[in-house]
Amino acid sequence: MVSGHSFFSGVSAGKKNRVRLQRSVVLMLTITGLMSVCVARLAQLQLMEGEYHRQRAEENRIRQVPIPAARGNIVDRDGRLLAANHLARSVYLWPREQKPEEWKKSAERLSQILDIPPEEVVAKIQEAGYTSGMPVRIAQNLDQKAFVALAEQLADLQGIEVRAESSRYYPTDGYGSHIVGYIGEATREDLMEHPEYPMGIIIGKMGIENSANKALTGVWGNRLVEVNSNGDELRELGVRSPIAGDSMPLTLDLEVQKAAENALGGRRGAVVVLDVNTGGVVALASGPSFDPNIFTRRVDDEEWERLQALENPFLNRALQGYPPGSTFKIVTAAAGMESGKFPPGIYLGTSSYIVVGGIAFHEHSGGYGYIGYRDALAYSSNTFFYQIGMEAGPEEIAKWGHNMGIGESTSLDLLGLDGGMHGSIPTPEEKLRLYNEPWYAGDSVTMGIGQGLVLCTPLELAVMVASIANGGYRVKPHLLAELTDTPKTKPVPTGMKPETVATIRDGLVAVVQKGTARLLNDGSIPLTGGKTGTSEVIGQPSHALYVAFGPAKDPEIAIAVVVENGGYGGMAAAPIALQVFRSYFNQSK
Repeated sequence: MVSGHSFFSGVSAGKKNRVRLQRSVVLMLTITGLMSVCVARLAQLQLMEGEYHRQRAEENRIRQVPIPAARGNIVDRDGRLLAANHLARSVYLWPREQKPEEWKKSAERLSQILDIPPEEVVAKIQEAGYTSGMPVRIAQNLDQKAFVALAEQLADLQGIEVRAESSRYYPTDGYGSHIVGYIGEATREDLMEHPEYPMGIIIGKMGIENSANKALTGVWGNRLVEVNSNGDELRELGVRSPIAGDSMPLTLDLEVQKAAENALGGRRGAVVVLDVNTGGVVALASGPSFDPNIFTRRVDDEEWERLQALENPFLNRALQGYPPGSTFKIVTAAAGMESGKFPPGIYLGTSSYIVVGGIAFHEHSGGYGYIGYRDALAYSSNTFFYQIGMEAGPEEIAKWGHNMGIGESTSLDLLGLDGGMHGSIPTPEEKLRLYNEPWYAGDSVTMGIGQGLVLCTPLELAVMVASIANGGYRVKPHLLAELTDTPKTKPVPTGMKPETVATIRDGLVAVVQKGTARLLNDGSIPLTGGKTGTSEVIGQPSHALYVAFGPAKDPEIAIAVVVENGGYGGMAAAPIALQVFRSYFNQSK
């Protein structure tokens, strides 16, 4: 017989065994389930996503390093450098080498070494993307001090590279800056407009650097390299060499350009020198100017503000409109002769003033008596040209002004420069349309001497006087030497008769021989021809102008000078032309 105690003890032991068994089964099922999940995940990683992760691992091991192409040089007509390259150090970051929070800390350290705001560093990384496999340039032209300081910390800063590469520089000390222009890193907008641009590419922003950017840029190359976990290069896997940009010869003469800018002396104004036969730009100066080397490095806000305080140094005044004053009498003379109303041999009476519509229009002096075109141009007689202006009429003057290069007849397309405008010679119809005002007789009077509504750019004035120097052809101004003597730049006949051209040319030579520009007849240069101009500006000193060609026999160059608020043309503008002629003729010897 089994006791009650033994019975209950057996039942209790059986329950415990069943509980242990249940726990073991649960544990085994749990372990099996976990292993199944691991196996499934492993299968997913190896079989389903294996290619993706192999690619990620390869990307972390292999880098594509871009190799910038050397930008083409810009040279003057004799091969003198206007824009070139030299080796310099640049700092690049590899975005995915650090996490976003780590880059913020690294940016603080880099800021102290490179003098770049940390926000700017972070912004450049963000623009490229933290997962980008391409490097981001944050600094150029690293100096020795910064290079040493950065090198000491590179071991603690992952994903940072100092690279030697070609960097732009301008060896002319700022001469020709409005022609050559400057460069800068492509913006987000530039990259969107040109998907072929690699991140960090340097492009032209102004002048020839901009208009000839495609030819100057060349084609970037790249290197495929293997790196270790620290980003150190292990071996090179392949290279695609860059293709350097094309060299760009200009029609510019650097020595004449220097003479023009030095003579202008930083004053507000412009000097244009053209080859009278081809239209090639020999010099084109605008003041005040700027040094394009500034833009080969980072420009901070303070420096930019200082530049802006210099009365808009980026404005190309050679392509802005000015009242031409008495230089426009060349056009009025052409209109008078070509209209048939005032032939080359005519003489007109001059006086101290004439009265038109109850308004007195004055002469420089008490008048010059009866004179012809030669003396009228030499002494710049107002009353002589008042009469021609009224009788020839605004339409005739506008017609010959356009034929000789004033207004849209002088194309800016071949120049490749920024911010240009055209002059204007409004007719009665155009005045009514533009200003809703009728034409008065006084408008014809003032038009005859280049005042009132007439505007001409210094470039157009140079084209105008070149048409007298070369026998009656309107040249097409251009800067690229490859365009010279091509169909695109072939001079266009103005339609002036040979006797018209000869009469005006004779008068312009008389200006130098005995008239308002006698200072150019000092014996230091061959005899030239020219015309002074002084254009009134309400509430300000007058603008000073001078146009010229030389030598008088077989002319080679034409010059136009404008000095804003400079006073009399013979005193402020003509001396600048003299310095330009001296430079040109001294080189020609």
